[in-house]
Amino acid sequence: MKHLLFILLASTLHAAPRALDVVIVVGAPGAEEYGKKFTAQVNAWTTACTKAGIAPEIYSGEKTTAELEQRLSRSKPDRSLWLVLIGHGTFDGREAKFSAEGPDFDVKQFSDWIKPLKQEVAIIHTASASGGFLKSLSGKSRIVITSTKSPDEVFYARFGEHFAEAIGGLAEADLDQDKQVSLLEAFRHASKAAATYYENEGRLATEHALIDDNGDGVGTRYEMIEGAADGDRASQLVLVLSEEEQKLTDAQRSTRNGLERDLKSLKEQRTKLSDDEYYTKLEALMRKLGEVYGSSRPTT
Repeated sequence: MKHLLFILLASTLHAAPRALDVVIVVGAPGAEEYGKKFTAQVNAWTTACTKAGIAPEIYSGEKTTAELEQRLSRSKPDRSLWLVLIGHGTFDGREAKFSAEGPDFDVKQFSDWIKPLKQEVAIIHTASASGGFLKSLSGKSRIVITSTKSPDEVFYARFGEHFAEAIGGLAEADLDQDKQVSLLEAFRHASKAAATYYENEGRLATEHALIDDNGDGVGTRYEMIEGAADGDRASQLVLVLSEEEQKLTDAQRSTRNGLERDLKSLKEQRTKLSDDEYYTKLEALMRKLGEVYGSSRPTT
């Protein structure tokens, strides 16, 4: 195992350092079979983080809720944050909760903890009833992914198993074939895999994952993602970067992503612009993109 970790870490030595923290929260299993499933997901996330050159922070046990609140209060504004919740959720008709081994925490507590955070935050909430968290967690610079569409979907959600499998770079989840798996691609893969499970079992689906990355508090299901308002930002966020992406610094990647969003916006305005205006703006954006990639090449 140590030899494997050495190989994985060595493969990332040439990559630019990343200002990204990954915090994994593990809830109470309730039964042994779920404990094994949660452990498998944590292991998959840990392996993915190791490949990415990131040491994940894992919170579990009786003090999970208190320790998570303290950890979030120490978040650094110059570092992006991914929060991964693995476990069960409950809903009593009024509020959705995450079932920790110690005291549970509800949607209001969780949203209060992350409200002061100014950096980009991605929340991957894979527990049942997680849909009840989406609206409160939504906001500027937030990507919120939930395994259910509402707090009423309270049965065990399989979405998280497939998401954890995909985020490390699963080839079949890499829809655009760029040698890496984005948050959006992992979301689509896991959503479809969960839906296929229920179809094969001949059972009514009890989970319908959502994604919201435009801050409007309204999630989108994977079947409706094409042409939807959600998905653009999540498509740019990747845990395990391809060799090509590793050549860019965080700052270069951020600039590139902003330019790509500007490029998409320009194309959407095409019919409102004259040819000269459109192509002048297009050329300016393409030149800037070329500068980003040009600056990432080693000098000779």
